[in-house]
Amino acid sequence: MKRIISAVAVCMFLTFLTSVVFAAERPQKVSRGEIVPVPAAAAPAPIPVSIVSIIPAQAEPGGRVSLFGSGFGEAASVTLGNAEIPVQLSDGKQAEFSVPLQLEAGLYVLYLKRADGTTGRPYNFTILPIKPVLNALSPDRISFCAQGREREVAAQGLNFASNALLLFDGAVIRTLAVYPDTINFTVPQVAGGLHQVVVKNSPDIGSVAMALTIETRPEVTQVTVGNEIVNYYELIITGKNFSQNSSLFVDGQMIGGRGGQDMVDREKLIYVDCTKLIYQRHPYSPTTKDFRLQVINPTGESSQAVTVTAP
Repeated sequence: MKRIISAVAVCMFLTFLTSVVFAAERPQKVSRGEIVPVPAAAAPAPIPVSIVSIIPAQAEPGGRVSLFGSGFGEAASVTLGNAEIPVQLSDGKQAEFSVPLQLEAGLYVLYLKRADGTTGRPYNFTILPIKPVLNALSPDRISFCAQGREREVAAQGLNFASNALLLFDGAVIRTLAVYPDTINFTVPQVAGGLHQVVVKNSPDIGSVAMALTIETRPEVTQVTVGNEIVNYYELIITGKNFSQNSSLFVDGQMIGGRGGQDMVDREKLIYVDCTKLIYQRHPYSPTTKDFRLQVINPTGESSQAVTVTAP
Protein backbone atom coordinates (compact mmCIF):
# COMPACT_ATOMS: atom_id res chain seq x y z
CA MET A 1 0.00 0.00 0.00
CA LYS A 2 2.84 2.34 0.81
CA ARG A 3 4.46 1.61 -2.54
CA ILE A 4 1.27 2.58 -4.40
CA ILE A 5 1.06 5.90 -2.56
CA SER A 6 4.72 6.68 -3.33
CA ALA A 7 4.24 5.91 -7.02
CA VAL A 8 1.20 8.16 -7.22
CA ALA A 9 3.10 11.00 -5.51
CA VAL A 10 5.97 10.72 -7.95
CA CYS A 11 3.59 10.78 -10.92
CA MET A 12 1.86 13.91 -9.61
CA PHE A 13 5.18 15.69 -9.08
CA LEU A 14 6.36 14.92 -12.62
CA THR A 15 3.08 16.14 -14.04
CA PHE A 16 3.48 19.45 -12.16
CA LEU A 17 7.03 19.98 -13.43
CA THR A 18 5.97 19.29 -17.01
CA SER A 19 3.16 21.86 -16.84
CA VAL A 20 5.53 24.46 -15.46
CA VAL A 21 8.07 23.90 -18.24
CA PHE A 22 5.46 24.07 -21.02
CA ALA A 23 3.94 27.19 -19.49
CA ALA A 24 7.35 28.89 -19.56
CA GLU A 25 7.83 28.01 -23.21
CA ARG A 26 4.37 29.16 -24.35
CA PRO A 27 4.03 32.90 -25.27
CA GLN A 28 2.20 34.77 -22.64
CA LYS A 29 -1.07 36.29 -23.55
CA VAL A 30 -1.09 40.08 -23.31
CA SER A 31 -4.32 41.81 -22.64
CA ARG A 32 -5.22 44.79 -24.80
CA GLY A 33 -3.72 48.08 -23.57
CA GLU A 34 -1.07 46.38 -21.52
CA ILE A 35 2.57 47.59 -22.16
CA VAL A 36 5.20 44.97 -22.13
CA PRO A 37 8.68 46.27 -21.20
CA VAL A 38 11.38 45.65 -23.80
CA PRO A 39 14.93 45.06 -22.57
CA ALA A 40 17.16 48.11 -23.34
CA ALA A 41 19.82 47.56 -26.04
CA ALA A 42 23.43 48.42 -25.26
CA ALA A 43 24.48 51.99 -26.44
CA PRO A 44 26.72 51.88 -29.56
CA ALA A 45 30.32 52.92 -29.09
CA PRO A 46 31.05 56.49 -30.40
CA ILE A 47 32.74 56.70 -33.79
CA PRO A 48 36.41 57.47 -33.17
CA VAL A 49 38.15 60.58 -34.55
CA SER A 50 40.84 59.50 -36.99
CA ILE A 51 43.37 61.77 -38.73
CA VAL A 52 45.30 60.21 -41.60
CA SER A 53 47.15 63.26 -42.93
CA ILE A 54 48.01 66.87 -42.04
CA ILE A 55 48.88 69.13 -44.98
CA PRO A 56 51.23 70.91 -44.59
CA ALA A 57 52.95 69.33 -41.60
CA GLN A 58 54.41 72.73 -40.66
CA ALA A 59 53.33 76.29 -41.38
CA GLU A 60 53.92 79.93 -40.54
CA PRO A 61 51.48 81.92 -38.39
CA GLY A 62 48.53 82.79 -40.61
CA GLY A 63 49.11 79.72 -42.78
CA ARG A 64 46.23 77.47 -43.84
CA VAL A 65 46.29 73.81 -42.70
CA SER A 66 44.05 70.89 -43.78
CA LEU A 67 43.33 67.71 -41.80
CA PHE A 68 42.05 64.59 -43.61
CA GLY A 69 40.50 61.58 -41.94
CA SER A 70 37.13 60.41 -40.62
CA GLY A 71 34.77 60.82 -37.69
CA PHE A 72 35.07 64.60 -37.57
CA GLY A 73 31.31 64.98 -37.11
CA GLU A 74 29.30 68.07 -37.99
CA ALA A 75 31.19 70.47 -35.70
CA ALA A 76 34.69 70.36 -34.29
CA SER A 77 37.69 72.41 -33.25
CA VAL A 78 41.45 72.01 -33.29
CA THR A 79 43.64 72.51 -30.27
CA LEU A 80 47.15 73.72 -31.05
CA GLY A 81 49.20 74.10 -27.93
CA ASN A 82 46.85 76.03 -25.61
CA ALA A 83 44.88 77.65 -28.43
CA GLU A 84 41.48 76.25 -29.42
CA ILE A 85 40.83 77.06 -33.08
CA PRO A 86 37.52 76.72 -34.97
CA VAL A 87 37.65 74.64 -38.13
CA GLN A 88 35.73 74.42 -41.38
CA LEU A 89 34.44 70.88 -41.99
CA SER A 90 33.67 69.12 -45.26
CA ASP A 91 31.70 65.84 -45.15
CA GLY A 92 33.12 65.06 -41.73
CA LYS A 93 36.37 64.01 -43.44
CA GLN A 94 38.25 67.25 -43.97
CA ALA A 95 38.92 70.08 -41.55
CA GLU A 96 40.64 73.38 -42.37
CA PHE A 97 42.00 76.02 -40.01
CA SER A 98 44.43 78.96 -39.93
CA VAL A 99 47.41 79.04 -37.60
CA PRO A 100 46.88 81.97 -35.17
CA LEU A 101 49.16 84.92 -35.83
CA GLN A 102 50.06 85.31 -32.16
CA LEU A 103 51.67 81.87 -31.87
CA GLU A 104 55.45 81.92 -31.85
CA ALA A 105 57.68 79.54 -33.76
CA GLY A 106 58.16 76.12 -32.16
CA LEU A 107 56.83 72.59 -31.77
CA TYR A 108 53.18 72.23 -30.68
CA VAL A 109 50.76 69.39 -29.88
CA LEU A 110 47.79 69.29 -32.25
CA TYR A 111 44.56 67.28 -31.94
CA LEU A 112 40.98 67.51 -33.20
CA LYS A 113 38.04 67.64 -30.80
CA ARG A 114 34.53 66.81 -31.96
CA ALA A 115 31.49 68.71 -30.64
CA ASP A 116 30.50 65.72 -28.47
CA GLY A 117 33.85 65.92 -26.68
CA THR A 118 35.51 63.02 -28.48
CA THR A 119 39.14 63.78 -29.28
CA GLY A 120 41.58 62.22 -31.70
CA ARG A 121 45.11 61.22 -30.96
CA PRO A 122 47.65 64.07 -30.63
CA TYR A 123 50.21 64.91 -33.31
CA ASN A 124 53.30 67.12 -33.37
CA PHE A 125 52.97 70.27 -35.48
CA THR A 126 55.74 72.78 -36.18
CA ILE A 127 55.08 76.51 -36.45
CA LEU A 128 57.77 78.11 -38.56
CA PRO A 129 59.19 81.59 -38.03
CA ILE A 130 57.46 84.11 -40.28
CA LYS A 131 59.46 84.58 -43.48
CA PRO A 132 59.92 88.22 -44.45
CA VAL A 133 58.90 89.20 -47.97
CA LEU A 134 60.83 91.99 -49.72
CA ASN A 135 58.76 93.43 -52.57
CA ALA A 136 60.44 96.70 -53.53
CA LEU A 137 63.15 99.24 -52.82
CA SER A 138 62.16 102.90 -53.04
CA PRO A 139 64.15 104.24 -54.73
CA ASP A 140 65.92 101.26 -56.27
CA ARG A 141 68.76 103.40 -57.63
CA ILE A 142 70.68 106.34 -56.22
CA SER A 143 73.48 108.56 -57.42
CA PHE A 144 77.01 107.67 -56.37
CA CYS A 145 77.47 111.19 -55.02
CA ALA A 146 74.11 111.37 -53.22
CA GLN A 147 74.47 112.79 -49.74
CA GLY A 148 72.39 112.91 -46.55
CA ARG A 149 68.73 112.10 -47.04
CA GLU A 150 69.35 111.48 -50.73
CA ARG A 151 70.88 108.15 -49.66
CA GLU A 152 67.84 107.02 -47.68
CA VAL A 153 65.98 104.02 -49.11
CA ALA A 154 62.78 102.27 -47.97
CA ALA A 155 62.70 98.48 -48.17
CA GLN A 156 59.02 97.60 -48.62
CA GLY A 157 57.38 94.22 -48.09
CA LEU A 158 55.59 92.06 -45.52
CA ASN A 159 56.18 90.25 -42.23
CA PHE A 160 59.16 92.29 -41.02
CA ALA A 161 59.79 91.46 -37.35
CA SER A 162 60.44 94.27 -34.89
CA ASN A 163 64.03 92.99 -34.52
CA ALA A 164 64.54 92.32 -38.24
CA LEU A 165 68.02 92.81 -39.66
CA LEU A 166 68.82 94.45 -42.99
CA LEU A 167 71.81 93.09 -44.87
CA PHE A 168 73.58 95.13 -47.54
CA ASP A 169 75.88 92.95 -49.65
CA GLY A 170 75.76 90.35 -46.86
CA ALA A 171 76.70 92.72 -44.04
CA VAL A 172 74.25 93.96 -41.41
CA ILE A 173 73.83 97.73 -41.52
CA ARG A 174 72.07 100.13 -39.17
CA THR A 175 68.41 100.81 -39.91
CA LEU A 176 66.58 104.09 -39.39
CA ALA A 177 63.15 102.59 -38.65
CA VAL A 178 61.53 99.14 -38.76
CA TYR A 179 57.82 98.57 -39.42
CA PRO A 180 55.95 95.35 -40.34
CA ASP A 181 55.91 96.49 -43.99
CA THR A 182 58.81 98.97 -44.27
CA ILE A 183 62.43 99.25 -43.19
CA ASN A 184 64.21 102.56 -43.76
CA PHE A 185 67.99 102.62 -44.10
CA THR A 186 70.85 104.73 -45.41
CA VAL A 187 72.93 103.33 -48.25
CA PRO A 188 76.59 103.14 -47.19
CA GLN A 189 79.37 104.75 -49.21
CA VAL A 190 80.29 101.92 -51.55
CA ALA A 191 81.41 101.51 -55.13
CA GLY A 192 78.97 101.99 -57.95
CA GLY A 193 77.07 99.15 -59.56
CA LEU A 194 74.59 96.53 -58.35
CA HIS A 195 74.26 95.73 -54.65
CA GLN A 196 72.07 93.24 -52.79
CA VAL A 197 69.56 93.99 -50.04
CA VAL A 198 68.09 91.22 -47.84
CA VAL A 199 65.79 91.35 -44.79
CA LYS A 200 66.18 88.67 -42.10
CA ASN A 201 63.85 87.96 -39.19
CA SER A 202 66.33 85.42 -37.82
CA PRO A 203 69.73 84.10 -38.90
CA ASP A 204 68.06 81.33 -40.94
CA ILE A 205 64.89 83.06 -42.16
CA GLY A 206 65.47 85.72 -44.79
CA SER A 207 63.79 87.30 -47.78
CA VAL A 208 64.77 86.97 -51.41
CA ALA A 209 67.50 89.46 -52.28
CA MET A 210 66.69 92.59 -54.27
CA ALA A 211 69.12 94.70 -56.27
CA LEU A 212 69.90 98.34 -55.59
CA THR A 213 71.83 100.25 -58.24
CA ILE A 214 74.36 102.95 -57.41
CA GLU A 215 74.73 104.98 -60.57
CA THR A 216 78.18 106.28 -61.50
CA ARG A 217 77.45 107.51 -65.02
CA PRO A 218 77.98 111.29 -65.10
CA GLU A 219 75.05 113.46 -66.06
CA VAL A 220 75.05 117.10 -67.07
CA THR A 221 71.92 119.00 -66.08
CA GLN A 222 72.97 122.62 -66.72
CA VAL A 223 75.80 124.73 -68.12
CA THR A 224 75.94 128.43 -67.20
CA VAL A 225 78.42 131.25 -67.68
CA GLY A 226 80.19 132.24 -64.47
CA ASN A 227 82.88 134.77 -63.69
CA GLU A 228 84.46 136.64 -66.59
CA ILE A 229 88.15 137.41 -66.25
CA VAL A 230 90.33 139.48 -68.60
CA ASN A 231 91.23 136.77 -71.06
CA TYR A 232 89.00 133.89 -70.01
CA TYR A 233 85.66 133.13 -68.44
CA GLU A 234 84.18 130.29 -66.44
CA LEU A 235 81.56 127.79 -67.57
CA ILE A 236 79.86 126.20 -64.59
CA ILE A 237 78.80 122.61 -65.31
CA THR A 238 76.29 121.15 -62.85
CA GLY A 239 74.99 117.61 -62.72
CA LYS A 240 75.89 114.47 -60.82
CA ASN A 241 78.47 111.70 -60.52
CA PHE A 242 81.44 113.84 -61.47
CA SER A 243 84.83 112.51 -60.37
CA GLN A 244 88.02 114.28 -59.32
CA ASN A 245 89.62 112.72 -62.39
CA SER A 246 86.78 113.45 -64.79
CA SER A 247 87.68 114.84 -68.20
CA LEU A 248 85.82 117.27 -70.38
CA PHE A 249 85.51 116.81 -74.10
CA VAL A 250 85.03 120.10 -75.92
CA ASP A 251 84.34 119.53 -79.58
CA GLY A 252 86.40 116.34 -79.33
CA GLN A 253 89.35 117.82 -77.43
CA MET A 254 90.04 116.37 -73.97
CA ILE A 255 90.59 118.83 -71.14
CA GLY A 256 91.55 117.90 -67.58
CA GLY A 257 91.48 114.52 -65.96
CA ARG A 258 93.95 111.74 -66.52
CA GLY A 259 95.53 112.10 -69.90
CA GLY A 260 93.82 115.40 -70.61
CA GLN A 261 95.64 118.36 -72.01
CA ASP A 262 95.44 121.66 -70.17
CA MET A 263 96.69 123.51 -73.24
CA VAL A 264 99.80 124.75 -71.45
CA ASP A 265 97.91 125.84 -68.35
CA ARG A 266 95.32 127.73 -70.31
CA GLU A 267 92.15 125.64 -70.63
CA LYS A 268 91.48 124.04 -67.23
CA LEU A 269 88.85 121.85 -65.64
CA ILE A 270 88.39 122.36 -61.90
CA TYR A 271 86.59 119.73 -59.79
CA VAL A 272 84.40 121.32 -57.10
CA ASP A 273 82.39 118.29 -56.00
CA CYS A 274 80.51 115.43 -57.60
CA THR A 275 77.79 117.82 -58.73
CA LYS A 276 79.88 120.72 -60.08
CA LEU A 277 82.79 121.28 -62.47
CA ILE A 278 84.24 124.63 -63.57
CA TYR A 279 85.66 124.92 -67.07
CA GLN A 280 88.03 127.87 -67.49
CA ARG A 281 87.67 128.69 -71.17
CA HIS A 282 90.04 130.98 -73.09
CA PRO A 283 88.15 132.04 -76.19
CA TYR A 284 90.11 133.15 -79.21
CA SER A 285 87.22 135.44 -80.18
CA PRO A 286 84.49 137.26 -78.24
CA THR A 287 81.98 136.17 -80.85
CA THR A 288 79.55 133.55 -79.57
CA LYS A 289 79.57 130.14 -81.18
CA ASP A 290 78.04 126.71 -80.62
CA PHE A 291 80.23 123.94 -79.22
CA ARG A 292 79.58 120.60 -77.53
CA LEU A 293 80.57 119.51 -74.04
CA GLN A 294 80.70 115.99 -72.62
CA VAL A 295 81.98 114.77 -69.25
CA ILE A 296 83.97 111.52 -69.21
CA ASN A 297 84.73 109.65 -65.96
CA PRO A 298 87.89 107.56 -65.45
CA THR A 299 85.74 104.43 -65.69
CA GLY A 300 84.95 105.32 -69.28
CA GLU A 301 81.34 106.28 -68.58
CA SER A 302 80.31 109.46 -70.32
CA SER A 303 77.51 111.97 -69.96
CA GLN A 304 75.24 113.04 -72.72
CA ALA A 305 76.66 115.64 -75.09
CA VAL A 306 75.42 119.16 -74.37
CA THR A 307 75.44 122.02 -76.88
CA VAL A 308 76.55 125.37 -75.44
CA THR A 309 76.40 128.81 -77.07
CA ALA A 310 79.14 131.03 -75.71
CA PRO A 311 82.37 132.79 -76.83
